[in-house]
Amino acid sequence: MRSRRSTRAGAASIAALLVTIVLVLAACGSQAGIGDSGGDEAAGVVAGQPRDQQAAEPPGEQSTTGGGPDSPEGYAAPIEQRIIKTGEVMLEVGNVAESLGRVRALAAGLGGHVGSSQAGTLDESASLTLRVPADRFDELLARLHELDSVEVLSEWTSEEDVTREVVDLAARISNLEASEATYRVLLDRAERIDDVLAVQSRLDQVRGEIEQLEGQLKTIEGQADLSTLSVVLIPHGQPVAAAHAAWDPGGQLESAFAALVGLAQGIGDAMIWLVIVWVPVLLLLGLIGLVLLRAALELRRRWPVRNEHREAGPMS
Repeated sequence: MRSRRSTRAGAASIAALLVTIVLVLAACGSQAGIGDSGGDEAAGVVAGQPRDQQAAEPPGEQSTTGGGPDSPEGYAAPIEQRIIKTGEVMLEVGNVAESLGRVRALAAGLGGHVGSSQAGTLDESASLTLRVPADRFDELLARLHELDSVEVLSEWTSEEDVTREVVDLAARISNLEASEATYRVLLDRAERIDDVLAVQSRLDQVRGEIEQLEGQLKTIEGQADLSTLSVVLIPHGQPVAAAHAAWDPGGQLESAFAALVGLAQGIGDAMIWLVIVWVPVLLLLGLIGLVLLRAALELRRRWPVRNEHREAGPMS
C-alpha cells in the first residue's frame, strides 16, 4: 500500500512540475514575441550600436500610436455602427421630364446629389442614381411615395453591416503606421548601405500596404456615409403606346405593295428571257430535231427496198 501511495505521489509531483514548466515556457514565449514585434530585420540593422540606443525611441512610439484600451482611439471606446444601404425603386409617373426634375430636387433637399442619370427623348423611360446621407435614406423613400401622380411599381432595399470590416482596417492601418515609425527611426540610425537599402525596401512595402488599406477604408466609409438609391421612371400607358407605335398600317401596305411589284417584276423578267432567249433557242432546237427525225425516217424507209433488190438480183 505504501509503495502504491508513494508511486502516486511521485507521479502527481512530476505532473505538477511539467505543468509549471509549460506555463513558464508559454510566458517566456509571449514576452519574447512582444519584445520582437519590431522585426528581426530592425535588430540586424543596428547590431553595431549599443542596445540602449536601439530601444530608445521605437517602443515609445509604438505605445503611443498603437492606441491602448485607455486611449481615446483604443478598442474600449464605443464603436460607431457602419451600415451600407442600397435600394431600387420603380415609379410609374404621368410626366417623366417633370418627375425627373422633382426627384432631383428631392435628393438635393435631403443633402444628397445625383450620381448618374439616363433619360430618353420626349416622354420615354428615365433612370437616375441618388446618393443621400445614410440617416436620410428612409426619408427619401417615404418622400418618393408621397409624390403626386406617382405609383410605386416595385421597391427593394438592402443593408450591409460593415462595422467589423471598418474596425479591422483601422487596426491594421494603426499597426502598420507604428511599424513605419520604427523603420524610419532605424533608417536614420543605419550606417551601412546594405542596411539602408534593406530598411528602405521594408519601409516602402509598409507604406504601400498602408495606402492600399486607407483606400479600402475610404471607399467603405464613403458607401456607409452616402446611401445609394436607383430610381426608374416609367410613363403611364407605356405598353399601349409602345404597341401602338409598333403597328404601322401604312408601312405594312407599302411593304405588301413592294412585294407585289417585286413579284410582277420577277414574272416580267422571266417572260423577257423566255421570249428573247429561250423561244429562239427552243425553235432552233425543234427545227434541228425535226430535220434529224425526217432524215431518220427517210433512211428507214429506203433501207428495206435496197435489201429486196439485192436479194432479187442473183435469182434472176
